[in-house]
Amino acid sequence: MNKRSIRNRYVYLVNRYGSFGPFLLSLVLLLVIFYGAVVGFMLIEDWSLSDAFYMAIITLSTVGFTEVRPLSTDGRLFVGVVIVLGVGTFMFMVASLSQFLIEGQIHKLMGRRRVRKSIDRLTDHYIVCGYGRIGRVVVEEIRREGHPVVVIEQAPEVVARLEQEGELHIAGDATADEVLVAAGVERASAVITALTNDAANVFVVLTARQVNPDAFIVARTSAETHVARLERAGADRVVMPHQIGGIRMAQSVLRPTVTSFVELARESNMDLQMEEVRISPGSIYVGRTMATSGIRSDCNIIVLAIKRDSGAVVFNPSAGDVIQADDVLLAVGEKEGFAMLRERA
Repeated sequence: MNKRSIRNRYVYLVNRYGSFGPFLLSLVLLLVIFYGAVVGFMLIEDWSLSDAFYMAIITLSTVGFTEVRPLSTDGRLFVGVVIVLGVGTFMFMVASLSQFLIEGQIHKLMGRRRVRKSIDRLTDHYIVCGYGRIGRVVVEEIRREGHPVVVIEQAPEVVARLEQEGELHIAGDATADEVLVAAGVERASAVITALTNDAANVFVVLTARQVNPDAFIVARTSAETHVARLERAGADRVVMPHQIGGIRMAQSVLRPTVTSFVELARESNMDLQMEEVRISPGSIYVGRTMATSGIRSDCNIIVLAIKRDSGAVVFNPSAGDVIQADDVLLAVGEKEGFAMLRERA
């Protein structure tokens, strides 16, 4: 094995196992030296396996015990070589292990500090409590739209996965006030609590609503009887995942074409999406009719319904319907069209 081959293997260990690679390499070298010492004593001094094994141990450990038998001149030279190689390798192994432990702790502390600073700079972000099967899908969907997300999770194995995935997260109990505050709940645009325990979801909703009255809060529940309780706690929407899943499966059978189209629009390159856009009081659309607004012709957006500030809904608005301030347009179109619509709204 040439020098380049040895160097390549060393680089591979470092890249594969990080700072733990040199420690593994030194451990292997130490075992090789020990094996070589046993064989050397058997060949040079013509000792038995047990005597050679014992001599190799006391030589590498440098305990200073007396030799099992008097050594020849060649044997003493061999012991000197074994001691130099063994002690050098052992010191390298200790140094590698210390580097691994220190770098690991420093990296972990710096990583947590960097995450905290990133979270402290966020505004109008989304907070997702719980990173289970439901929470993971929620985070992926919000990420798909390009919005910042902070995850709150207390399971150690899930927290480790969040660190590996590079997700902004807070490790802790979402029902604790200080954990929600650390996630920036007072600056958040929305809070989604997807914990498996409904009582815990109630606590999260209560705290989030108290700290941030303007946040849009969505809560998960597993029982229909808990919907009213979560709404009274302050949730804007309460979702039952099993009910939504059942409806989706039924729709796939009853209206397969519609379901397939929606799924195709979501996953393909059509870039077709359904959005809601609020009309500000200073918008150019205020006071215009649907026909004169230019939403369809300029933005290539189809308005399905208008939700008035009073709560009334105008479904399939006609050309003569007037757009008012604080209206919410429910529309379908492409992402570029919605970007233009939001600039003018």
